[in-house]
Amino acid sequence: MARIGTSDLDVSSLCLGGNTFGWTSDRDTSFAVLDTYTAAGGNFIDTADVYSAFAPGNVGGESETVLGDWFTTTVRRQDVVLATKVGQHPEFRGLGAENVARAADASLQRLQTDHIDLYYAHRDDPDTDLEETVAAFDALVQAGKVRHVGLSNYSAERIREWMAIADENGFARPVALQPHYNLVKRHEFESELAPVATQFDLGVMPYFALASGFLSGKYRSKDDFDDSARSGFASAYLNDESVRVLEVADEIAKANDVAMPTVAIAWLLSKPTVVAPIASARVTEQLEALLGAATLELSVDEVERLDAASASVPA
Repeated sequence: MARIGTSDLDVSSLCLGGNTFGWTSDRDTSFAVLDTYTAAGGNFIDTADVYSAFAPGNVGGESETVLGDWFTTTVRRQDVVLATKVGQHPEFRGLGAENVARAADASLQRLQTDHIDLYYAHRDDPDTDLEETVAAFDALVQAGKVRHVGLSNYSAERIREWMAIADENGFARPVALQPHYNLVKRHEFESELAPVATQFDLGVMPYFALASGFLSGKYRSKDDFDDSARSGFASAYLNDESVRVLEVADEIAKANDVAMPTVAIAWLLSKPTVVAPIASARVTEQLEALLGAATLELSVDEVERLDAASASVPA
């Protein structure tokens, strides 16, 4: 277990992404994934109120609804550190005070719980004064509906502004940062966000830890992609340099008798400030490779080889 920043939240080193629930994983499959993950010692689940409005036939909130049903069915809510996000749901776009309050209540209802352990601003809202947003999140903390605040997809400058407003007004400070960060997407986080995470002691939970499946190793050329949404996301990472990263990761995986996703997540865990990379599993069979990262300690040489290969990937 590791502590998230300055919070009192102790979490497992793999955060289970809930974006597949109600999308590529139906209710029963989602329940099986959650059962397997928690049985293996996992206690940290990440979702968002917008998941999965992007899927045909969905309206948003499907993932939270599945999770709420699982909590009620298993009576396991107290065993889980629950993170969700606000700002992108079709009915609750933006981070105005009224919208944040209404969206939080809607999430709590879908999740069938009375509190959210970690509530993220999903992405910056330039159309709302930041002071209003910071105060809205603090109001949720004061009301007991949210235990801790997190930021996702924020620039370093805006994180500093949020912290300054919080300190000036005695509002709850964010404790977590959720950036896009993985072996083939490094530049923005390492050059801009990592120093801020260190400065403010923010626990980092990288999303797209496996680059939408690209770092699973099954995509090596254009011929490997199909017309699925997941494949479409992964195709954005394909270039000669990223294929070289796959080759190095594959060599290290074989040397350690593990799967490539295990290596990719273990590499993230070797980085300062990273607490728990986020990865999702469509089916239970995918969990073993994800959970294995917790016990794989890459050597200094292996980390350096991965660093060197991924450093050449275009920003």
